[in-house]
Formats: sequence, C-alpha cells, structure tokens
Amino acid sequence: MANHIFIMATVMLLAGIFGGLVNYYLYGEKDPDASSLPRFLVVGVGASFLVPVVLDLVNSELVLESQGDPSRLLIFTGFCLISALLSRFVIDNLSDRIFNEAQVAKQRVEEVQQDLRMIRTNLLPLIDTETEQDVHAHDPSILTMQDELDVTSTSVLKILSSGRFIFRSLAGLCREVNQDESTVLKTLNVLTVRSLAGKVSSKEGVRWHITENGRRVLESTL
Repeated sequence: MANHIFIMATVMLLAGIFGGLVNYYLYGEKDPDASSLPRFLVVGVGASFLVPVVLDLVNSELVLESQGDPSRLLIFTGFCLISALLSRFVIDNLSDRIFNEAQVAKQRVEEVQQDLRMIRTNLLPLIDTETEQDVHAHDPSILTMQDELDVTSTSVLKILSSGRFIFRSLAGLCREVNQDESTVLKTLNVLTVRSLAGKVSSKEGVRWHITENGRRVLESTL
C-alpha cells in the first residue's frame, strides 16, 4: 500500500509538472505578465493533486483499482494530466468572471450614487419649503435684495413660489412671465447667484425652483 501511495504521488507530481510546462509554452508568449514558469508548475501540480479529492467526491474507486491494474493507473494519470492542463483555463475563467462581476458591481454602485445625489438635490427644495425657518423682521440682507429686485425678477419669483409645480421649466416660466427666453434665463441666473432661486438637472432637463431665501424676500415685498 505504501508503494502504491508513493507511485500515485509520483504520478500526480509528474503529471502536474508536465501540465504546467505545456501551459507555460502555450500561454507564456500570449500573456507576458503570467509567463513565470514556477507559477505554471505550482498551479499544475496543485490541480493534479486535487484529482483524488474529486474522485472521492464522485464516489469513484479509481485510486484503489489502480493499485493492481496498470490500465487503471494509466487512466488515473490521464485524469491528473487533464486536471493540470485545464488548471490554467479554469483559473483564467474564474479571474475573468470575478473581474467582470467586480466591474458590474462598481458600475451599479456608481449608478446608485448618482441616483442618490439626484434625489438629494431634488429633495432639498422640498425640505426647505416644508421647514419653518427663523426669520428676523429687519434682516438687512433681505432689505438689500428686495431693493435690488426688478420687476421681472419679482415676477419670476412669484411664479416659482406659486402653482402646483415646485420645479418649473424655462418654457413654462417664459410663457407665464410673457418674456423672451434669454431675458428669463438671465433673470434666473441672477436669482441663482443671489441664492433666491435654484436649479436641478433631471431626465426631463433643467428645472428651476425658489429657495427659502427667495420666499423670505418675496414675502417681505408683500
């Protein structure tokens, strides 16, 4: 029995080395980064020594049958050689699969993060609208901005604060203000710089909304 175990170990070792050499000469030039001979040999030998485990898992008695039957030993040698040859293929496929799954997971995480940022941007105006703020009756910044607002800016703020839509399109604002697109867009940009209005980007395009500061300024004009 001891001699048989020694023979089996020798067969697995030689089959692993031979399979590693074959893989090295097949893939060494195509994959320079993995063209390390010791690596191919270790992988081949490791895969070859896994054959008895696989045979035991499938309830095969090939190991015992090969003890007194050279033909069965030859078949066992073939299994070891096939395992060593396929080790490179299995490892490459597994690595590619893990890499692809990692890339897909990374892409999904980025998409979720982008959606969360968009949701957060869209929710901030709603939170500001529904949250009561501490307003001082004689806030100098409000009085200054109130004095600087022209008729168009005041009209745009009123439209942004009224109606059933919180996020307004440029076309809708132009229609209600009865001004051309360039004038309304310039007014919106000025209001945005002064933090009286804000804009968000959605799938439908850019939408505009009034900020809490804009509501305070607008209420002070009434």
